[in-house]
Amino acid sequence: MGKKKVVAIGPAHPLRGGLASFDERLTRQFQFDGFDATIFTFSLQYPGFLFPGTTQYSSEPAPTDININVCINSVNPFNWLMVGNTLRKLKPDIIVIRYWLPFMGPCLGTILRVAKLNNYTKVIAIADNVIPHEKRPGDTIFTKYCFKAVDGFVTMSEKVLTDLKTFTSKPAQQIVHPLYDNFGAALDKVTARKHLGINETDQIVLFFGFIRKYKGLDWLLEAMSMLKKKGSKIKLLVAGEFYEDRKQYDDLIAELGIADLLILRTDFIQDSEVRYYLSAADFVIQPYKNATQSGVTPLAYHFEKPMLVTNVGGLPDLVPHEKVGIVAEPNPQAIADGIERLYELGEEQFFPHLRLEKAKYSWEVLTNTIVGMLSK
Repeated sequence: MGKKKVVAIGPAHPLRGGLASFDERLTRQFQFDGFDATIFTFSLQYPGFLFPGTTQYSSEPAPTDININVCINSVNPFNWLMVGNTLRKLKPDIIVIRYWLPFMGPCLGTILRVAKLNNYTKVIAIADNVIPHEKRPGDTIFTKYCFKAVDGFVTMSEKVLTDLKTFTSKPAQQIVHPLYDNFGAALDKVTARKHLGINETDQIVLFFGFIRKYKGLDWLLEAMSMLKKKGSKIKLLVAGEFYEDRKQYDDLIAELGIADLLILRTDFIQDSEVRYYLSAADFVIQPYKNATQSGVTPLAYHFEKPMLVTNVGGLPDLVPHEKVGIVAEPNPQAIADGIERLYELGEEQFFPHLRLEKAKYSWEVLTNTIVGMLSK
């Protein structure tokens, strides 16, 4: 008998971003586990008017070690039928879909219905969000349509698992988000800062990732102002692209008078640059206003960076307080106090716990969970 086949459906190269990095790393793990693994990704992921960033596409070369089929048009029903038929004939043992946005529900739901006409393939969904951060008309209908074609679910936070139960009673299992270990090894802080052109001796905290309202960068800016008033010289490195109007943040920075404490790198951070930003920081700050889980947390674990998270969603579950970081209440004053506490304790205090905790964040746990779902 040949190898069992797995097809992952979700973002991958030439698309960019955390979901694409995740899907590519997951596919490598399936290959390592002995599967014939392929990604079916989008030729058109979002219509331009729905995409808040500058471009959906990566400028880096395509991976050479995994098979990526660029074939799905998210807004063309004829394409959905064609892709579904391709998968029906291919007869993969498992299709793994990423579900992160209800907009994708009609596309994914139709592809899966057609693919499963072979009466063989099983579908597991990795649900990043069930109830989206920004609500739109049709969310519930689109999500239900997709989930009816799914056989089982994997979530990476208790919040998503709870939300999922309002949509379906199908088997579901929660795991921790695996480490983003595909961005290379950590660098020493001096080397990373030289590469980025940052002062080697400054105290620097990092906000990393796309800038969206729910991620609380405005609260973090207010926290930096509070620290400045107390005489702090801590600087904030913001590394990530604006996914909403930048002007409100520029106005707030001017109003607070904190431009001298900010290092703004607000273009998209390419995969090859990620390790420099994480390695350059003393601590990683996640001042989210609401959250399910965050890909920044396993990224910080990989680079062994202590972090501050707010007490929302599934974030505190992943960051034992004063062991791998600080859990702060979701408001600017608590965030400011938490940053001070990180420096009071010092980086060295957190390293043993970080190294112990990160061992839980295995990609093999995810692939084994997906395969195990089939028996349920």
